[in-house]
Amino acid sequence: QVQLVESGGALVQAGGSLRLSCAASGGTFRNYAMGWFRQAPGKERELVATITWSGGSTDYADSVKGRFTISRDNAKSSVYLQMNSLKPEDTAVYYCAAATRLSKLTRRESDYWGQGTQVTVSP
Repeated sequence: QVQLVESGGALVQAGGSLRLSCAASGGTFRNYAMGWFRQAPGKERELVATITWSGGSTDYADSVKGRFTISRDNAKSSVYLQMNSLKPEDTAVYYCAAATRLSKLTRRESDYWGQGTQVTVSP
């Protein structure tokens, strides 16, 4: 069993930045592709970014390209999401996810989920 714990969510003004962190435990972190999802009230869960086990390949939703950066540190069993130029429409609960296959994440599925961290962007 892998446990994922997110942190870093906060209230920030539009144009500001936040860095989300997700710490993993209970498994071999490098075995998993990692992703960040978000879900706003009344909306479907959205895949924001993914990163392969080595960190060698990343992908982003069109809505965040050029503003968000996903990264990972396998030595620290952690994945991060640097969010710049935040917009009110980025407001959501952000979830960290771990999957044995990247294809699961792209199908908006995962083997393990974190509990989520709230990001609120004020106008």
